Amino acid sequence: MSSTTSRTPEHVAIIMDGNGRWATKKGWPRLVGHRKGAERVKAIVRVAPDLGVKWLTIYAFSTENWKRSTEEVIGLMGLFGRYIQREAENMSREGVRMRFIGDRSRLDVKLQDMMRWIEERTKDNTHVNLTVAINYGGRNELTRAARALARQAVETGLDPDMIDDEAVSRVLDTFDIPDPDLVIRTSGETRVSNFLLWQAAYAEYEFTPVLWPDFTPEVFAEILGRYGARDRRFGGVGT
Repeated sequence: MSSTTSRTPEHVAIIMDGNGRWATKKGWPRLVGHRKGAERVKAIVRVAPDLGVKWLTIYAFSTENWKRSTEEVIGLMGLFGRYIQREAENMSREGVRMRFIGDRSRLDVKLQDMMRWIEERTKDNTHVNLTVAINYGGRNELTRAARALARQAVETGLDPDMIDDEAVSRVLDTFDIPDPDLVIRTSGETRVSNFLLWQAAYAEYEFTPVLWPDFTPEVFAEILGRYGARDRRFGGVGT
């Protein structure tokens, strides 16, 4: 299958990197950068539908981020909760559907309750789909998926020979979310950092030196424009 696309990707996933460095360069605490990054999320979510993006997935906190200082982790968790509270009304009004992926079991119970609350409140919104990855890691997700399939084999007699790509996809956190067309990483780092390892198998990648707090709608639009010139062959031969 060969496709030279001239359209905007419907699903864009973003590794939002560089908040801490942005703040450090200015002589500010790292959490100031994270707060600025949260404001940038609002701007990008708001402009995404106008640019043709229907699905937006952002990497907010990885399974490896627990290694950061206690102060930063606590600050981030508080920031997530405040974001949900403050943006609930705006998301409802602007038609944003919000959901979360990742292992919630390690998160504070109050934060888990808030996550479920905003998912329920926005479940009928259709303007744009925002997925936030919190305590998410691709390997962790695949491990949990393997356990789910093993339980099915024991409890329901699932034949291992019947486990195919679709069966695996159905037990992932993203079972009801399309695979990303484009993955963007900010800050100049050129690694995937355990993000959507299964789902992004055929995604296009864009690595930009722009730190996340400086990632403006204009930068976003430029990257989407470059995506339109790419030849997506999905393992086939180009024309």
